[in-house]
Amino acid sequence: MKVMQTSIPGVIKIQPKVHLDLRGYFFESFKSTEFQSHGLPTNFVQDNQAKSTKGVLRGLHYQLRYPQGKLVWVSEGKVLDVAVDIRQNSPTFGQFESAILDDENHTRFYIPSGFAHGYYVLSDSAIFQYKCTDTYHPEDEYGVQWNDPDIGIPWGSGDKLVSEKDKNLSNLKDINSKLLPTFEKDS
Repeated sequence: MKVMQTSIPGVIKIQPKVHLDLRGYFFESFKSTEFQSHGLPTNFVQDNQAKSTKGVLRGLHYQLRYPQGKLVWVSEGKVLDVAVDIRQNSPTFGQFESAILDDENHTRFYIPSGFAHGYYVLSDSAIFQYKCTDTYHPEDEYGVQWNDPDIGIPWGSGDKLVSEKDKNLSNLKDINSKLLPTFEKDS
C-alpha cells in the first residue's frame, strides 16, 4: 500500500498493491494493520454504496455534530472526487483536493471530518463506496454549493445532474459560522 500526502494535511490518497494475472486482479482493499502503521483511522462504523449515471454530481456534504471521516473509492466506473476544507481558522480553509477514482487504478481517498465532500460521475455509470468513522444522522446533514465560485472546483465539462436539495445549498462564505466545524491543530 502506498500512502500519498496531498497539499491539505489529513487528506490522503492511498494506492493499494494490485496483483494482476490472466484471471483478473486481486488487492487488499482495507487492512487495519496497514492503516494503523500509516496513522490512518481503522474504526469505521458504517459502509455505504451508491450507483449513479454519467453526469450525476453529489455534494458537497458534511456533518457537524456527528462528523464523519470517509474512506472513498470506486468499484466500477470513474468519478472526480473532491474534498473541501471548511474548518474555521484552518490554514487551508476553502481549499480543495481532488482525485480521479476508478476501477482501473483502485485509488482510495481518505477525507477527514471537517471537510465537505462530493463527487462527479465521469463514466456511463459508477458504483461509489465509502467507509465512515461515524454513523449518518439525516438531521445533521449540511452542505456547500458545488459550484461555489470562491472555491472554484474544476468539475469539467458536461451536464451536471444535481438533486434539488443540493441545488439549494449556500456558498461557503454565506454559511453561518455556527454551522461550520472548527480547526483543531491535531485533527
